Amino acid sequence: MPQDIDIRVPLDRIDDQRYHKNLVARKMRTAPRRLRGLQLLRRSIDARSRPPIFQLRYRAFTEKEPQLTQRWDFELPNVEDKPPVIIVGFGPAGMFAALQLIELGLRPIVLERGKDVRGRRRDLARLNKEGVVNPESNYCFGEGGAGTFSDGKLYTRSKKRGDIQRVLEILVAHGASEDILIDAHPHIGTNKLPKIIQSMRETIIAHGGRVEFGEKVTGLVVKEGKVKGVKTAGGGSWEAESVLLATGHSARDIFRMVHAAGLTVEAKPFALGVRIEHPQGIIDRLRYRMSPRHEKLPAASYSLVAQADGRGVYSFCMCPGGIICPAATAEDELVVNGWSPSRRDSPYANSGIVVEVTPQEYSAFDAEGPFAAMAYQAAVEERSFTAGGGAQVAPAQRLTDFLAGQSSSHLPNCSYLPGLAPVNLHEVLPPYIAKRLALGFRQFDQKMRGYVTEEAVVVATESRTSSPVRIPRDPASLMHPEADGLFPCGEGPGYAGGIMSAAMDGERCARAIGQFMEVTP
Repeated sequence: MPQDIDIRVPLDRIDDQRYHKNLVARKMRTAPRRLRGLQLLRRSIDARSRPPIFQLRYRAFTEKEPQLTQRWDFELPNVEDKPPVIIVGFGPAGMFAALQLIELGLRPIVLERGKDVRGRRRDLARLNKEGVVNPESNYCFGEGGAGTFSDGKLYTRSKKRGDIQRVLEILVAHGASEDILIDAHPHIGTNKLPKIIQSMRETIIAHGGRVEFGEKVTGLVVKEGKVKGVKTAGGGSWEAESVLLATGHSARDIFRMVHAAGLTVEAKPFALGVRIEHPQGIIDRLRYRMSPRHEKLPAASYSLVAQADGRGVYSFCMCPGGIICPAATAEDELVVNGWSPSRRDSPYANSGIVVEVTPQEYSAFDAEGPFAAMAYQAAVEERSFTAGGGAQVAPAQRLTDFLAGQSSSHLPNCSYLPGLAPVNLHEVLPPYIAKRLALGFRQFDQKMRGYVTEEAVVVATESRTSSPVRIPRDPASLMHPEADGLFPCGEGPGYAGGIMSAAMDGERCARAIGQFMEVTP
């Protein structure tokens, strides 16, 4: 019977397999020669130790050769002549839903408003160099969704939403490193994700699915409480008895489209704030208590939370060795996000720091009805754009000056390519946001002494943490309660937050579609 054994390994012994085997044997109270094999299941770093130490979990085999965990394979049917299901959006939810539908014997027809990964690269290059936003092809819209070019972190707290291991194995089957199967906080990296996503698209097409780029959905066809298909910007239409909406949290026109079809949508609380960037060396020193960090240690990250005047302030999408990027989806708004390459070797570390936004704040936009929170979000983004002076130049401030409430005479170097404008962010952000951010930063400095430094820069605005709109669905059927066959899915409708939870929700909705269409896998 194999046993799972946890061991702690010093930094300079992480590559010493004989040492690992001896530690495992010692904990099992057996001789190393009796171990027939070891399979590494889990790897993490305990940064609280001085110095930091690796924590490993091995599966030890004493009676027979190790049987490796079953991997997802490509034994998929061809569904070219099977009933169609329309998927609107080709981010994580849409991609994983498409694969699951093929396994169930249904044909996914994916309609994506943006371009494929190659086409997106050119638009992102122009966005970063010239500050020109293509509203249909940017960091949010296009093949793979927001995750393709904004990091690829695969960590989720949504352990009960689906099969995390299956999602990771599908990514490995399409080219991701097997390291993501064992790391406590798996990460692919923006530089490697495009090839993996392209491979997933090729699998979908090879088994009879269809993926259409530049096909912007503009209308829902609903008759007598049943969805019948969609209309597109070019005047075309697609028919199907099931439509999965997986459009992400930035497709504001989709929310209005659902409402225009006579279906309920709701305003939803979200979070808003800034992105803060430190030199990576500072974060390494604060987390690892060593400078420079040991060669076997990755760029250090952090996760911080505080309570400020009864409201949560917390770090979001922390990117060690990362880059701040422009994530606007329209010309007159300023939105920032962050990403890391696979090596996480940028000299900077950035993280969103955000404050909860409740109905109390967006009630000023009540005239917008279900779009009140979305209108509030847009108003802050537009104010940030104006404050930066246009062309995606971001308003920014040294952290020390932000806390002092004074403008910065000049700013430190920053990874944000379109450039920064020194602005007093207390004049840009809503007062309650700025006040609570300041309180939160001071609490963070108590937890990580040295976090507050004049070398840190605060950049506005981090506002796309989650969707400001919810499209309701029945908890059992996962369909919109007013339209049979319409399945709101993933981050956009308010049911996920990040690549992993969106992917698992896509699979879950695909299985619900299978039940609705009465197919047997």
